[in-house]
Amino acid sequence: MSEGAGRLYAFGFQGVALGLTGGDQELFYCKPAADKVCQIEGVYLSNVGGSADAGDAQEELARVEMIRLPATVTVGSGGSSVATPSPFLVNDAAAGFTARVNDTTLATTSGTAVPIHSDGWNTRIPYVWLPPPEHRPMVANAQAIVLRLVTALADDITCDGTMLVRELP
Repeated sequence: MSEGAGRLYAFGFQGVALGLTGGDQELFYCKPAADKVCQIEGVYLSNVGGSADAGDAQEELARVEMIRLPATVTVGSGGSSVATPSPFLVNDAAAGFTARVNDTTLATTSGTAVPIHSDGWNTRIPYVWLPPPEHRPMVANAQAIVLRLVTALADDITCDGTMLVRELP
């Protein structure tokens, strides 16, 4: 898919304590509208907890995993829905996809979940995932895509996060 096609949106969270659940947590959830396809353009995570989460003694290595849920998706819970992801262009139309953040009960699928990208995040530095255009995962009608924090953190960390999603016609 060429860059610039479709509409670009951002959604995320600010000042959220991660690690409360002791393991899996869906940081981001994206489910396209019935007649759309969504492409994940990028993800940003940052530990913003101030001095309490800074320094070698507070450093943690966490696993994150992007997963495509291929059919009959049941959304997770415990987090929050993002009613209107922010369009990048001024006066652009509202997004049609469903966006959620920080669900502690994970989404499920009647199909087999497909890992798209597994990675590590050193919580001492920001996590930036910006794949080249030809490597950006897409998700279509009846599917969803999630980014999960898989690691149980030793203690809670306060984080900000943003996911960039391009909604294609």
